[in-house]
Amino acid sequence: MSEGHGATGPRVVRVLVVDDQIMVREGIVLLLGLLPGIEVVGSAGDGEEALRLVAEVSPDVVLMDLRMPRCDGVEATRRIRAEHPATQVVVVTTYADDEWLFPALKAGARGYVTKDADAEEIARAVEDVMSGQAALSPQVQRRLLERLVQEGATGPPGGAPAAAVGAPGPLPDGLTPREAEVLALVAEGLSNAEIARRLRIGPATVKTHINNLFTKARVRDRAQAVRYAYRSGIARPPGSDPAS
Repeated sequence: MSEGHGATGPRVVRVLVVDDQIMVREGIVLLLGLLPGIEVVGSAGDGEEALRLVAEVSPDVVLMDLRMPRCDGVEATRRIRAEHPATQVVVVTTYADDEWLFPALKAGARGYVTKDADAEEIARAVEDVMSGQAALSPQVQRRLLERLVQEGATGPPGGAPAAAVGAPGPLPDGLTPREAEVLALVAEGLSNAEIARRLRIGPATVKTHINNLFTKARVRDRAQAVRYAYRSGIARPPGSDPAS
């Protein structure tokens, strides 16, 4: 991961891992140990232990499970952000935790990754929150948007553009959330290289997503893909009324 350089070299991000499942917790610790620029400074099995360790070791980022005994991840996040505002929280969640996501966001979490995230996704989430950005995996973006739509909301938290999270409702033709995200950026007029930079993935990965979505949508070129994006609601034509 790219870090700012201090007087002694690249900065190492100090991370605390919190999860009540020992195998999950140890797996994340091992995975983080393989990543450059990240140092695991501790691990905890519940929110109370997490609060104690945050006070002791002052991590830059806490990877926080939600469903835990004694003190759950939402309450732990709220207290960490109130008592240690310099420490950022990234929630590590599963699809079964949908109902916990909004409370965690309100409590101050700035990132979400799923428990099946790979090393690249975790590193990107850590880097994003360290640079002041929100870090939402495509899967979690999708869940958040669906929840907002169900509650009658008109857009995702923080006013993020719809193109950043995909269209509401089931995606057409078997598109994945990431393919829909790429398609929305194609509709914005971004090149493959620009999409790669925006999503922080490789150009070859972008090309693969585009080839896949072209096949699923049965389109031959980018112009047809843009029309498909507009027709399916994945993107809006320039100048259109978002409320219409």
